[in-house]
Amino acid sequence: MRRRIVLQAPLALAGCALETRPYAERRQWPLLVRRPQALPARSGGPVLLVRSFSAGPGMEARGLQAVQPDGSIRTEFYEEWSVPPAQAVEETVRGWLADSGLFSAVVAPGSRLLADLVLEGELAALWTVPAEHTARAALGLTVVATDNAGTRLVLQRRVEGEAALAGDTPRDDADAMTAAIRVLCERIERTIRTG
Repeated sequence: MRRRIVLQAPLALAGCALETRPYAERRQWPLLVRRPQALPARSGGPVLLVRSFSAGPGMEARGLQAVQPDGSIRTEFYEEWSVPPAQAVEETVRGWLADSGLFSAVVAPGSRLLADLVLEGELAALWTVPAEHTARAALGLTVVATDNAGTRLVLQRRVEGEAALAGDTPRDDADAMTAAIRVLCERIERTIRTG
């Protein structure tokens, strides 16, 4: 009898240490932005190559990010973008510019078309600032021209987009950041149009 109690005691103690937690599933948000009106390709216009965008410091994470009042950044673990943000922004910018009517074609790396212009980007910011009720997106943008004479810089600047943050739910965060990307795309198009 005493031996049975001694053997059962560790099992009973181990059972007390087990804690039941509800399973929290990760939720993934798409980052989809389309130009409101698609314009036809410009016949005889330049060909634009949009290279793969790089992720700036801290932008590698897929979790939704928010700037806290103390300046630190909180990254959500269970609320994330469906693909890495730099990749999603690259695809969005490529599609937006393809529908802008500025180019005869907008292509990705690996295309056999010879590009007249090359666009490179680094995603520098994509987060909410709850204390200011805003979402922000920023992209370091470089455009170079390539021709028989070589390569020359056309423009290089940081382009930013901002949108209102309506609430404090993850859906509100994702919607506001998506809206900030839409503004970012509008400003990239305007920047390229004006040179």
